[in-house]
Amino acid sequence: MSFRIADVVLVFMKEPSPVLLPLLRSRAQVDMIAWIMLHPDQESSLVEIGRAVGVPGPTVTREVNRLAEAGLVRQVRRGNQRLVRAETENVVFGPLAALMAVTFGPVSVLRGLMADVAGVREAWIYGSWAARYAQQPDPVPGDIDVLVVGTADPDVLDEVAAAAGKRLGREVNVRRVRPAAWHKAEADPFKSTVTSRPMVPLAGGDLA
Repeated sequence: MSFRIADVVLVFMKEPSPVLLPLLRSRAQVDMIAWIMLHPDQESSLVEIGRAVGVPGPTVTREVNRLAEAGLVRQVRRGNQRLVRAETENVVFGPLAALMAVTFGPVSVLRGLMADVAGVREAWIYGSWAARYAQQPDPVPGDIDVLVVGTADPDVLDEVAAAAGKRLGREVNVRRVRPAAWHKAEADPFKSTVTSRPMVPLAGGDLA
């Protein structure tokens, strides 16, 4: 929102720029861009995009319109659905996707990978990356720490970590805790440390 008084333009920001990538306007915007750019083979409706990143419908529509005007997405209509996907032939696609991967990529990449893993009751990103995502001005995170509560096969989780690390260009560490142990560990130093700082949900509970 902006107002002009004489020759002075006053600009009021409704939401602060994200600390992870402050050159962009809002976290909702970059979450959407990251989701679309990091799933280039996936055609998604506006409802699916909004659900995936926890953004309301009007915001999704507005941001997709901007991306379409910039030539960053291609669109088709099927019935009453508007479907979009990344415009991979745009020269900007490669650098933009790489930038999204090393900044906001962990949420969309890991949510997608975790969705197919059996035995995951709940999963979160925790530690320095989660704190940065939550707008805490910490140093740029070097790796991604993931906590999984459930009975998932550790070998499968190692495969998820390797696949995510390859796509994100950084190390991904997954720690599995069985549900009974997690819920009984009220005095456990690890649990106290993890839950005292921001946690970004990947599976189970509220993903918004």
